[in-house]
Amino acid sequence: MLTILGKTGRRNGFCDRVSRRDFLTIGGGLTMGSLTLPQLLSAESKAGIKNSHKAIINIFLGGGPPHQDMWDVKVDAPREIRGEFKPIHTSVEGIEICELFPMIAQSMEKYVPIRSIVGARGGHAAVQAMIGRAPSNPPAGGWPSMGAWVSRLQGPVNHTIPPHLSLMYKTDHAPWGDPGNGGFLGMKHAPFRLVGGKGAKRSVQSRENMVLKNITLDRLSDRNAVLTSLDNFRRETDATGVMEGVDSFTQQALGILTDSKLAEALDYTKEDPKLIERYGKGNPGFTADGAPKVTENFLVARRLVEAGARVVSMNFSRWDWHGGNFNRSRQDMPMLDRALTALVDDLDDRGMLDDVGIVCWGEFGRTPKINKNAGRDHWPRVSCAIMAGGGIRAGQVIGATNRLGEYATDRPVTFSEVHSTLYHNIGLDWDFLGVSANRQFDLRGRPYYPVDPEVMPMKELV
Repeated sequence: MLTILGKTGRRNGFCDRVSRRDFLTIGGGLTMGSLTLPQLLSAESKAGIKNSHKAIINIFLGGGPPHQDMWDVKVDAPREIRGEFKPIHTSVEGIEICELFPMIAQSMEKYVPIRSIVGARGGHAAVQAMIGRAPSNPPAGGWPSMGAWVSRLQGPVNHTIPPHLSLMYKTDHAPWGDPGNGGFLGMKHAPFRLVGGKGAKRSVQSRENMVLKNITLDRLSDRNAVLTSLDNFRRETDATGVMEGVDSFTQQALGILTDSKLAEALDYTKEDPKLIERYGKGNPGFTADGAPKVTENFLVARRLVEAGARVVSMNFSRWDWHGGNFNRSRQDMPMLDRALTALVDDLDDRGMLDDVGIVCWGEFGRTPKINKNAGRDHWPRVSCAIMAGGGIRAGQVIGATNRLGEYATDRPVTFSEVHSTLYHNIGLDWDFLGVSANRQFDLRGRPYYPVDPEVMPMKELV
């Protein structure tokens, strides 16, 4: 996996305060262009380069968000279960959600809460949200993530923006920051990571300068260092048994580091300040062993898609609230409400919403009964998600749980069904995915598909 990180401390920087001057050169002579992202897109249009494409934004709430305090409020349950929050009406008659999401409530016609996600394995990890299936019994080479499948089957929109990008911070609890990888499809389809982690002596405010396997942009002119780094990269990859695509992967990496389109997409400060304000002000400090609350990355995700990304994954905050569930809800949920609403409305305003499917979810739900620490514990029997965009039939609720929020009583939905629906929305229809011509083979020659052939898109949404 290749990581691109940023550094703070300079003015006029990109989203992580990397200055334009830092986006320099291989060999000391080639510098970035000075075009803005809108100018780049306009130039492509005038040159006859088609930039329209469909995409997916996968938002992971690591830790397991409380379904009964978000989209499935149990007002008729006993006090020790229903908690402190009340439901509020939404713009769609008959749909109610938690009072901490007033902005989403006002535009519920653009959303689909899913109250009946089932099949969670119970582990604290992003893996099911990223690969769309249980991680057990992996094929030779490992399960590819959603982004890897899309990269393999659809390829890049253009060759300077990788189709599979990650805004998932590396967390101290590593599985919360894992966007998945190329699996048996190879390193060529692994995600390009655009943000880093705390590390031993740094936080998100002091990230490294854009790094290619420990080679900063300031050192890219040192060809010996570059060759040493890439040689180490190849050896690491060879140890995994998935060598196919490494050369093209590293060539693409060097290419994007010297192309202005990705740099411009990362520089959200070029947006209208009023638009930036709509997304809210995030907190770049890491939340214990989880991700920071960087609401600005919702805007960056939109810009990456606009520039050509097909799949963008991101993580937001830490939702493992065994204690203080309601205080933490009051802190984090309004931030999520604002950022997600801004993203959906922004895409809608730009005419992009039907082309960009969004899902926001965690790895499992929380216990119906509140514990002695005012928290909720792990509950893999049922969880929740909210979807928007991608041409789905929005303005409805999918599924239901019993009076106590213990288990699904109507329309249980699997992780695979959500993935299948998102694939359908970007043009990878079930008929396309299920035909033999599009099978992919693991390292032992066994055939696989993005989802198992019997898994259909959610008929209620497509």
